[in-house]
Amino acid sequence: MVTTTGDGSPLPINIENTDAAELEAAVGVLRALDYRQGGGFCRDAVRVVKTASLLLHWGTVPEALQARLSTVLADVHNLLGWTEFDIGHDEPARRRFGRALEIATAAGNGSLVANIHYRLGRVHLHRHDVAGALAEFARGRVAAERSGSRRALAILAANEAWAHAMGGDEHAALTRLAEAETAFTEAGSWPEPRPWEAFFQETDMAAMRGTVLTELATVVAARHSGEAITQLARAADRYGADMARSRSLTLVMLAQNHALRGDLDEATRIGGEAVDLAGNVGSVRPKDRLAPLERLLTRHRGDAAVRNLLHRIRRFRSGPLL
Repeated sequence: MVTTTGDGSPLPINIENTDAAELEAAVGVLRALDYRQGGGFCRDAVRVVKTASLLLHWGTVPEALQARLSTVLADVHNLLGWTEFDIGHDEPARRRFGRALEIATAAGNGSLVANIHYRLGRVHLHRHDVAGALAEFARGRVAAERSGSRRALAILAANEAWAHAMGGDEHAALTRLAEAETAFTEAGSWPEPRPWEAFFQETDMAAMRGTVLTELATVVAARHSGEAITQLARAADRYGADMARSRSLTLVMLAQNHALRGDLDEATRIGGEAVDLAGNVGSVRPKDRLAPLERLLTRHRGDAAVRNLLHRIRRFRSGPLL
């Protein structure tokens, strides 16, 4: 796509719609790979960053294409930040997200700005930094409201609910979850979702309901585990091979809820399936998210099936990333 001189320096070129479309397609392929196999398999995203940067800085870009090409560059930085987070590299992730924010803001793309803040919030949330997560989600909400994207608002409200649940605020968690439901329903009548938010369909909404309720069942009251199981089972059944990481995380929480309820047969069966699936995904998040299940199962280590699963979980969590 980029022509070079004999010494390897890029030559100025005229940028066309097809160039932007090819880059958008490349980012789409990498995003699908991330969903299916985890961030550890998306190293080629750096090449897309280099190509988009070369086009912007060395090409003759028509004014009508400037925002589109900048959006592609911001989106791939956003994806790279997510893949860094997925393999446990928080600081490189934050740097990528910071660069993505600069470019998306300059391009005037509010829904992408909202999505980047959502992903920055998830970095905090994974480390149980509730205040940091809520601050990023609040910034994202402002950008989402300005952009008019109801799907972005649904994503942010659902994740705010998760953060509040983690902090033990049941009322705020359920209030934000209801707001997410409303925004998600309204998003259904909107045009085709943007690539960075298109993942958030009914299956992910069900998974987020189950996630918030799992957190409440763990932190506030075990009574939430029944509905959490219903929502998580629904999501797990709908996730296919193209969303293997999401399915593995959902199964972990499903097993956790069964363990909370004392149903060890289901907890060990589903937990074993979760470990099998997570072992084929290049992500540290399933490893980290298995910790609550491990703690719950430790109370019942007198059971042979539980002991076997505990051994598998500990071996998996201490092992290298794919």
